Amino acid sequence: QVQLVESGGGLVQPGGSLRLSCVASGSIFSITAMGWYRQAPGKERELVATAINEGVTHYGNFVKGRFTISRDHAKKTVTLQMNSVEPEDTAVYYCNALLSKGPALATRQYWGQGTQVTVSS
Repeated sequence: QVQLVESGGGLVQPGGSLRLSCVASGSIFSITAMGWYRQAPGKERELVATAINEGVTHYGNFVKGRFTISRDHAKKTVTLQMNSVEPEDTAVYYCNALLSKGPALATRQYWGQGTQVTVSS
């Protein structure tokens, strides 16, 4: 069993900062990538940021330098530092991991339960 547990969501004022964390646990052989997606009411889930092995990162176009993703490979964690947040950043944020449970097993995508981020004054 693989679990992704998020923490750090909540209410923040426009222009403020928030830090999301996610830890992966369970039967994990290797992790190819960890990242964050978000889904606002009535909208499709979209990529926020992902960190692939070898230090490669990708961000959604809307991030525009405001967010920073980082991974700790040994601890199997991924963190999203969100700065200069806007009301449009309000959404449920989901941790995502692309991983394998064994050397002969296929890489699959796993999701956390999600954490609510609300940006409002």
